[in-house]
Amino acid sequence: MKENKLVDLSMDFAIKIIKLCETIKGHYSLVNQLERSSTSIGANIHEANYAHGKPDFIAKLQIALKECYETEYWLELFVKSDILSRETAVELYNQCGTIRRILIASINTANENNK
Repeated sequence: MKENKLVDLSMDFAIKIIKLCETIKGHYSLVNQLERSSTSIGANIHEANYAHGKPDFIAKLQIALKECYETEYWLELFVKSDILSRETAVELYNQCGTIRRILIASINTANENNK
C-alpha cells in the first residue's frame, strides 16, 4: 500500500517539477539536473516494485532517497540564486519532504523485515 502511495506521490511531484522547468528560461544545465533528479525518484520507486529480492528492493528505495536529497538541493539552489521564488518552492519542498519521510520509513521497515 505504501509503495503505491509513493508511486503516486512521486509521479505527481515529477510532473510538477517538469511543468515548473518548462517556465524557467536559461540555466539549461541546472534545469536538466533538477528534472533528472526529481524524475529519478519515481523511476527508482517504480523499479523497486519489480526488485529481485529484498536487498534489491532496499537498494532501489535508497537510490530514490538520495535523489530526493539531490532534488531538495537543486530547489534550494534555485531559490537562493533567485531563479525560483521561495513561495513557489514551498509546495515542492513539502512534497519532496513527504516522499523522503515515507522512503525513510519504508527503508527502515524493509531492513527490519530483512533480518
